[in-house]
Amino acid sequence: MTRYRGLFPVVPTTFTEAGELDLASQKRCVDFMIDAGSEGLAILANFSEQFLLSDDEREILTRTVLEHVNGRVPVIVTTTHFSTKVCAERSKRAQQMGAAMLMVMPPYHGATFRVPERQIYEFYQGLSNAVDIPIMVQDAPASGTPLSAEFLARMAREIEHVAYFKIETAGAAAKLRELIRLGGEAIEGPWDGEEAITLLPDLEAGATGAMTGGGFPDGIRPILDAYRAGRRDDAIAAYERWLPLINLENRQCGFLAAKSLMKEGGVIACEAPRHPWPSMHPASRALLIETARRLDALVLRWAH
Repeated sequence: MTRYRGLFPVVPTTFTEAGELDLASQKRCVDFMIDAGSEGLAILANFSEQFLLSDDEREILTRTVLEHVNGRVPVIVTTTHFSTKVCAERSKRAQQMGAAMLMVMPPYHGATFRVPERQIYEFYQGLSNAVDIPIMVQDAPASGTPLSAEFLARMAREIEHVAYFKIETAGAAAKLRELIRLGGEAIEGPWDGEEAITLLPDLEAGATGAMTGGGFPDGIRPILDAYRAGRRDDAIAAYERWLPLINLENRQCGFLAAKSLMKEGGVIACEAPRHPWPSMHPASRALLIETARRLDALVLRWAH
């Protein structure tokens, strides 16, 4: 039985203009995302600016979000770290606080620090030994670590809690098909990633979940619902309708898209990233908001 499937968008991390955590906005952000149709949430991901957070802030955010969600939807907590020991400790704490699943990238640091496949296997084995909840392998270009479908399937078969795979690499649909073919029932959750830009091909390939940006779950959820119900033409029509906004997020605005939409709609107080990440170009922001208004995205009216 698949425990988790469907739409699990990434929750952005909200800051004040001074760059401090804004927990009041954080809670409103979570409430909006659940009201907009999210079937689960993911926190501390790259789209959450996790690489700009201190360890103490990660703990605060994990506890704040899990307590505020209070079981309304399952929450995936990203615990990525280069060290097996540190990652395992992060993962145990996340489980103790109520995480439903962990998402972890393979060990990497900077542009060149990588480890061989054997150590990657031992890394995920060490995480699995430390927890009792599913582990999602985040197969993303940001790690600079090639993970073949064969290797991922082997880990799924041999490592107890490694069961979910978020595929963000080029040719994601082909990799998902191969992963499912090789891993069979051990692949509990083959998931689409990368802000839904390849969502339809990935669903066709067998993806059962999607981890998207958090700004418009109300646009993505109907696509998944229609596809799961066997209404493929309706899913295609819904995808084509929302694709301009999906494309803007994926190719122009990045992880700031969700916060700009939420700020424009009054969900959060500040859309600024944490320095040194640059703010979005005003022209890109204007086009993002215009496109969302044309679609009547819930984010622009939820708080009113």
